[in-house]
Amino acid sequence: MTPSLSLRADDDPARTREVLRRLELDVARRLAGLLQGDYRGLVPGLGSEPGEARPYSPGDDVRRMDWNVTARMRVPHVRESIADRELETTVLVDLSPSLDFGTVRHTKAELAVAAVAAIGLLTDKIRNRLGAIVHDGAALHDVKPGSGRRHMMSVLHRLATAEPQTGSTSLAEGLHWLASPARRGGLAVVISDLLRPGWTEPLRAVGLRHETLVIEVVDPRELELPNVGLIELRDQRTGRVVEVDTRKAKVRDRFAEAGRERLAAHASDVRSARADHLVLRTDRDWVIDLAKFVDQRRRRRRVATMAVH
Repeated sequence: MTPSLSLRADDDPARTREVLRRLELDVARRLAGLLQGDYRGLVPGLGSEPGEARPYSPGDDVRRMDWNVTARMRVPHVRESIADRELETTVLVDLSPSLDFGTVRHTKAELAVAAVAAIGLLTDKIRNRLGAIVHDGAALHDVKPGSGRRHMMSVLHRLATAEPQTGSTSLAEGLHWLASPARRGGLAVVISDLLRPGWTEPLRAVGLRHETLVIEVVDPRELELPNVGLIELRDQRTGRVVEVDTRKAKVRDRFAEAGRERLAAHASDVRSARADHLVLRTDRDWVIDLAKFVDQRRRRRRVATMAVH
């Protein structure tokens, strides 16, 4: 069951806090079940300090085998390692007007806020810090890094109550902030629908300084049009309105083809920036999609670590 994401800026503040609290608890519970408590998939590198032992899984580095526990339990166990340095995660969250759109379970903006909650939980370790850059369409707002649950809830509340604005500020400017030499290197997570051009080159610059993950949020009506007759489509950034006759199969086919091409181009551009790419949709169970991504990423890391050694 997908967690409720009904977050609106005009809601009662107490209700917003309660929704965020329930969102955090629900996502934490589901991620723990899907990932079996192993949240290290988003943390770059392995540390040198020994951590807890766990049962061996195919693909684990056999050099981390804990023979004492294995002999005692009579089941192969490996010893996890704890990161020997703190991780600073910065999320660049696009909450411009194009994100205030959703036709199924929730809006893209609500999905973006939920994704930040999951990132906060996935990187919540001792000494790790979470910061944010909020792009509302008209300005960029920097939330200083901090640690702990209270700080994470403060970040989520800031995002949940942000009002989308029409302006000239772009996602590219936020990426320039991320790539600034003054910002500490770590994990950079970019959450956006990537609909506004100009982000490709700045993303490459971010990839040179940070381990980078791009989460693209998508609504199905941006990829396919139903046959519902003559409709009006409005650009939420410019206000421009066009009429589209969805009764025409050629119109629907061209729209769907353009959607597929756009997603493919975004995936290619993200890969060229040496960043990981995850697509979350408003009509899917995003927690399952995120957990699958984290698990696959963790497995790739194990294979890469074995290849290096």
